Amino acid sequence: MWILDRMLRRFLHRGELTIVDHDGSVHRVGAPAAGIEPVSIRLTDARVAREIVRSVQLGTAEAYMDGRLLFERGDILALIRLVSANRRWEDAPPPPEWRRRLGAIRGYFAARNHEARARRNVAHHYDIGNRLYALFLDEDWQYSCGYFTDPANGLDQAQADKKAHIAAKLFLQPGQKVLDIGCGWGGMALYLHRHYDVDVLGVTLSEAQLQVARERAAAAGVADRVRFEMLDYRNVTGQFDRIVSVGMFEHVGAAHYDAFFRRCAELLVPQGVMLLHTIGRFDHPKSGDPFADKYIFPGYHLPNLSQIIQASERSRLIASDVETLRLHYALTLGHWLDRTRAHRADIVEMYDERFFRMWEVYLAAALAMFETGAGCVFQVQYVRHRGALPITRDYMEAEERRLRAGAQAMPPIELALSEPEPAADMPGRTDLRSVPAEIQTPQ
Repeated sequence: MWILDRMLRRFLHRGELTIVDHDGSVHRVGAPAAGIEPVSIRLTDARVAREIVRSVQLGTAEAYMDGRLLFERGDILALIRLVSANRRWEDAPPPPEWRRRLGAIRGYFAARNHEARARRNVAHHYDIGNRLYALFLDEDWQYSCGYFTDPANGLDQAQADKKAHIAAKLFLQPGQKVLDIGCGWGGMALYLHRHYDVDVLGVTLSEAQLQVARERAAAAGVADRVRFEMLDYRNVTGQFDRIVSVGMFEHVGAAHYDAFFRRCAELLVPQGVMLLHTIGRFDHPKSGDPFADKYIFPGYHLPNLSQIIQASERSRLIASDVETLRLHYALTLGHWLDRTRAHRADIVEMYDERFFRMWEVYLAAALAMFETGAGCVFQVQYVRHRGALPITRDYMEAEERRLRAGAQAMPPIELALSEPEPAADMPGRTDLRSVPAEIQTPQ
């Protein structure tokens, strides 16, 4: 415990953290600060402090998931925010060059996602039961950063505005062929067809997403125009006027960036346009944090902008427009976390208490990453020919206003009655009998 105490005192000065160790000793770190909620935690055994010292993110998360780190004041989000407020990315000095290079090397080798591994990684996160996503996502099941034209907007509005924001950058024309790489549950593909009369091929590696996407296209009577296939991006064939990829590039892995952009350049017609929407980093690339890599997104890698641009340049793709969304994902995650907590009883019934706490840590940590950490979202528009688009951005703004003015709600998603139950060995799940009784009931 004394090592953990010393570690915290080195950087935690704003905000007050109280730790009650298993032996009853009390350790107070920091000082009250405006806007930072005080937090008090209790550690139930001697191993917790050692595990946190060994790996701060993973040790803290697993102790909380197992009921061995309990909150007497505040909650997991308040704890993460308190720590993050003392390590705001903008305030940190630039890392030494050796650390930047080491992080890049580790990130490159940590996420080598060949086809079989990519499929396993996707199943780990996306094939754990559509009912979970139905509880916390918007009405169209957009599992990516929303676009808040007003921070006070609700989640459904922000996700509808996100689709309009992306569609406006694609400069679509009726009859064109569109490829949606990482199509999710089909919302973006159906939106583009509905508003532009285009033919769309959506590809995914998730069986659960594929089933819902196909059912939605069939229910809308457009299955002949909006098709969904289980395909790795490396195996897509044909030619497309437009390519859109939202929230998939995070799973590609730095070792495969050249292959990804090379394939996109091959699939895009000479006058084609591509829009890449991905979570990224302000700072140097590095391997993922151990909690997220173990429980949430195995094999993931978050690029910085220079990684994206350098890889796409080698395939002769022109970055015709670049936008950095700084706070939009923090707002999105706030809605997701609130909805997850509102459905705590449902999630515990579907899985167990440990899984709920794992999901809560995931959303809370991600929220803090976009509030004060290095997290951001990049939207990069590409063309193969410099004359493929108007020479000013005016067309984007005009088209986005038109789409938002005529926005219509997407038809509700109906879950298939035959959807299988989540697997018993899914990430974070455990037998409730091993969870302390004090955390089995929602607080």
